[in-house]
Amino acid sequence: MPTRTSRTAWNGTLMEGSGQVELTSSGAATFDVSFPKRAAESADGTTSPEELIAAAHSSCFAMQLSAVIAEAGGTPVALEVSADVTLRPDPAGGFRISGIALTVRGEVEGLDADGFRTAAETAKATCPVSKALTGTEITLDASLA
Repeated sequence: MPTRTSRTAWNGTLMEGSGQVELTSSGAATFDVSFPKRAAESADGTTSPEELIAAAHSSCFAMQLSAVIAEAGGTPVALEVSADVTLRPDPAGGFRISGIALTVRGEVEGLDADGFRTAAETAKATCPVSKALTGTEITLDASLA
């Protein structure tokens, strides 16, 4: 399996500096990053590690769920997945990701609501990004559309 790479160039101090994160492997995009905007309610055109983790988690979970649904005998027609990643002060100092809330609405043939929820729980437990984030509370809200 391949290794994927991103690169960040940072200039200046934490509070006054800024940087750019590049999706190097794909060449798909370069995004601005800034700690003050990371910690603010409005991102104002910049991304953050938390948003990038949310993107990674929602896409990984969607792929894993489509596989689990098929293994359970269903056919995924459409899956809408969001991941909300929360950054909070860490009592030990600094900051930490305090939780991730996954939400999925699915249109699936061949599974009822209970089967879909079971598949979603399995996907949450077996998605590689979920595994990488062990130690972070991950919640799941899953239902058929």
